[in-house]
Amino acid sequence: MKLPAAPSAEAFDTLHDDPAAWRDALVDIARSHGGGKLVQESAGTVLVARLGRDRVLKVYPPFLRDHFEFEHAMLQQLHGRLRVPTPELLADGQRDGWPYLVMTQLAGEPLTASWPRMNEAERCALLRETGALAAEVHALPVGAAAAAAAPRWADFIAAQRTRCVERHRRTGLPAHLLEQLPPFLAGPLPEGPPVLLTGEYTPFNLFTTPQHRLAAMFDFGDGLVGPREYDWLGPQCFLVAGHRARGAAFIGGYGAAVRPAQREPLLRLLLLHRYSNLPAQVKTDGWQQLRSLQELAERLWPL
Repeated sequence: MKLPAAPSAEAFDTLHDDPAAWRDALVDIARSHGGGKLVQESAGTVLVARLGRDRVLKVYPPFLRDHFEFEHAMLQQLHGRLRVPTPELLADGQRDGWPYLVMTQLAGEPLTASWPRMNEAERCALLRETGALAAEVHALPVGAAAAAAAPRWADFIAAQRTRCVERHRRTGLPAHLLEQLPPFLAGPLPEGPPVLLTGEYTPFNLFTTPQHRLAAMFDFGDGLVGPREYDWLGPQCFLVAGHRARGAAFIGGYGAAVRPAQREPLLRLLLLHRYSNLPAQVKTDGWQQLRSLQELAERLWPL
């Protein structure tokens, strides 16, 4: 079967949600790279399948070619350089104009499954390790390939600003906070030297060991190049969730500190994040009832 030549985002979503419609194409790609039992994955923003026990195939729609190029660069930039494994790039190619990558499959349990079973000491230990991992990535050179594949940071932020209010209206930000967005967003954002931003320090892209330590990190297609604080946002929402000790563990593991004046710029960056959806992402109880965005910043980054 042929993959559609230039699907819209909506047409791709329909295809993605019908695994039978794209299975044959992935089977054909797999045959050209050693075959193996193909098991399709339903999660993710591209077409993903496991090949046998040791490989993963990712196929990107043509409109996400920039994600393919960034992940291609990141796989080579990160593999073998960090405290935990990242996938090794094995092959790349195209099928009907859709670029694809073949990479090694990693071992471990998804953090989405292990996190609920952890006690607070284990959670803080894992967050310290996660902060240290982020610092290791940010210490690496950006590299020409990743820099070329990522949008200019200023252009990215400008584009996010133009659709920020509508995004948060659509995703259900409480009305009294939505009203405060335009003046709040006019304030400063975090600034600093550009680093490799994976955006992947979340439960969805980390594996853990049976001892609740970090085992692996994966999925870099939607990464960017920009200030380091962008990568602090995922752990803060999904894992720290307003807990002071957890926040101190993550930022301490990173080797930094959050000062009072940084909290509002960090919240602005969260509101401008590529996938910002506060009702789905902020796990801090009762935040919807806070009176202002300033109070939300204080709740998310307790000092």
